[in-house]
Amino acid sequence: MARRDNSGILAEVQGLWISFPLLKGDRWALRGLDLVLKKGEVFAFVGESGSGKSVTGYAFMGLLPPYARVEGSILFQGEDLFSLSPREWCKVRGKRISMIFQEPMTALNPTMKVGRQVAEVFMLHEGMDGKGALRKAVRLLEEMGIPNPEVRVEDYPHQMSGGMRQRVLIAMAMASSPQMLIADEPTTALDVTVQAQIISLLKRLQREKGTAIFFITHDLGVVAEIAHRVGVIKDGVLLEEADVERLYAKPLHPYTKALLEVLPHWDRASRTFELPRVREEGEGEGCPFFAYCSEARERCSMELPPVTAVASGRVRCWLY
Repeated sequence: MARRDNSGILAEVQGLWISFPLLKGDRWALRGLDLVLKKGEVFAFVGESGSGKSVTGYAFMGLLPPYARVEGSILFQGEDLFSLSPREWCKVRGKRISMIFQEPMTALNPTMKVGRQVAEVFMLHEGMDGKGALRKAVRLLEEMGIPNPEVRVEDYPHQMSGGMRQRVLIAMAMASSPQMLIADEPTTALDVTVQAQIISLLKRLQREKGTAIFFITHDLGVVAEIAHRVGVIKDGVLLEEADVERLYAKPLHPYTKALLEVLPHWDRASRTFELPRVREEGEGEGCPFFAYCSEARERCSMELPPVTAVASGRVRCWLY
């Protein structure tokens, strides 16, 4: 596990509500999200598809569409990111906060050699000339574990394996030594062996460079390998937050317990799992896990429970 750094708060999400009226009407993609990311730690954000994990990452990067309805704030080193102008965002995005996107083949430009794509980061944020930036790109790709980087910089993305393309994305994200790295499902499309290599690489970078990592994933098995703390989210609501050791030893929210119970049956290839419903109704303003929860009470369907502080974290459940 990566080394813990408790030197202070790097980023703080305060009462974040996000919806996309043009796509989903008034349904909220995030509902009152509150969380803290500490300097130098790995915070894993876990949940099913559509739970709001990637939306949170895009909010940190200022990549929400213009029609998004946003309430609340994200403070990064005390600065409200939602107050930044486009020019100010250019000084933050890719330099202070970087992101590894889900699918390398769509994140990388298929018409541009990978060396040029990495070099552009140095040209943009450090003002380097093309030749100097390319030399630095070669050294960075070597640091990322890409063999013969002086040759591979001439490759196009389609000429590289999935694992190599992912390393290129990591190189681009780490080029300017950001304080925060958002890793959006960085191992999902990879086989188990390559996945382990990428996790090892991220752990080494976090340890050596002190970069805080906001690690978005479906896979609780991966979380155990890399995270210090974990947030469990469903349908836009953060239901539990805990140190990774406590979460696995003593999960509190019924949803967290259910995720851990289905973990041995989780289909890594299709990224799917089934949680059995215990009642048909469940859509409302209350807990998003209501329809699946055998411990639910009547008020669970009507009213979202408050956040309760517990040992090594927080939980949002009427049971507590």
